[in-house]
Amino acid sequence: MTTVAVLYGGISAEREVSLASGGKVIAALREAGYAVTPVLVGDDLAALIAALTPRPDVVFNALHGRFGEDGAIQGVLDWLGIPYTHSGVRASAIAMDKAAARAAFLAAGLPVAAGRVIEVAELEHADPLPLPYVIKPINEGSSVGVEIVRDGSNRRAQIAAQWSYGGAALVEEFIPGRELTVAVMQDRALAVTEITAASGFYDYEAKYAEGGSRHVVPAAIHPEAYAKALEVALAAHRALGCRGATRSDFRYDDTKGEPGRLVLLEVNTQPGLTPTSLLPEQAAYLGMSFPALCAWMVEHATCRG
Repeated sequence: MTTVAVLYGGISAEREVSLASGGKVIAALREAGYAVTPVLVGDDLAALIAALTPRPDVVFNALHGRFGEDGAIQGVLDWLGIPYTHSGVRASAIAMDKAAARAAFLAAGLPVAAGRVIEVAELEHADPLPLPYVIKPINEGSSVGVEIVRDGSNRRAQIAAQWSYGGAALVEEFIPGRELTVAVMQDRALAVTEITAASGFYDYEAKYAEGGSRHVVPAAIHPEAYAKALEVALAAHRALGCRGATRSDFRYDDTKGEPGRLVLLEVNTQPGLTPTSLLPEQAAYLGMSFPALCAWMVEHATCRG
């Protein structure tokens, strides 16, 4: 019987999300017939390595955020010679670094929003882009720290004063319209989901709170835009060198009619696996149960060391 250690928890701002993902994955893998060892990850690396001794056949990485999806834990697992789910060190590190990922997308000719990296202190003195614009931490996920500065806002200096995500930030033009997402499993883009946030902004609360957002799959958008979203998601997955499952997020500006402007925001190398998560919904739409999805991830785990 294949032994699988499920890593969950972690030390990032997304620990609670990882705890929810990990609990679902543990139950699903047991249902699928694997011998599962839950490994609750904290800040003690030696304890983590001890928990992986003797080595399991596979590590299911259910960590989210920094140290879980930025290449850090992937490097440890490569060193230990243990196959693991999702992407490797390089792809994980680039995807988590929004500036690096943006450069890779531009090099691949993929559609991204106008923007640049700034020193956060610049916000105290002037708007870095024409209003409205979006400010994002360079190395956080799940919309942690994301701010929208709109026409008439006087929050720019306050955002700069309260910023706690390092000295730099990515600022991009705000794209009006709709929120879309596409999951990719290895060489296949699954479907397009439209997300409508109850608050009007798909932030951390909207992503994970019960009733925080509404998902429509397949998205009711122009067929050309639907096909383009699938194409760009797969191209972004490949541009970063990802493996296993990823999820690409988009803005779709149809305010002047369809087909509208499709803009790639980011690629998530560790898609959420919670009750409100998007990858499991798209897999289910195509007839794949949650245990089957988790089993697919285990069977496609590799060692990259």
